[in-house]
Amino acid sequence: MPETEVLFYCDANGSAPVLEWLDELQRKDRRAFKKCEASIKLLSMFGHELRRPLADLLDDGIYELRTRVGRVNYRLLYFYHGSNVAVLAHGLTKERAIPPTVLSQAMERKKQFESDPEKHTYQE
Repeated sequence: MPETEVLFYCDANGSAPVLEWLDELQRKDRRAFKKCEASIKLLSMFGHELRRPLADLLDDGIYELRTRVGRVNYRLLYFYHGSNVAVLAHGLTKERAIPPTVLSQAMERKKQFESDPEKHTYQE
């Protein structure tokens, strides 16, 4: 299977929410950051083949990439664009269930990305 290209969603002002979340995580908990980084690499390597407990479908094409450090759960929400592109749309520290507002926001980001992929792909 070809490697999956991992992109970061960016909003209209050019900021990438997942990258901002990862930057904050790196400052607060380097170990958790490294584990999330490793999970992103696994997503890149295995794409659609990645399954529980590492990844799971939530709703309407939104997936979660799952990382756990100690008793804390970290989630990166993503979706697929085409067959070999995964777009990271949201990062969060999960206590129980994914909050409905976070899931709605990820779905909205998916719609925005699909309507204009070039505009909503983070460029360094």
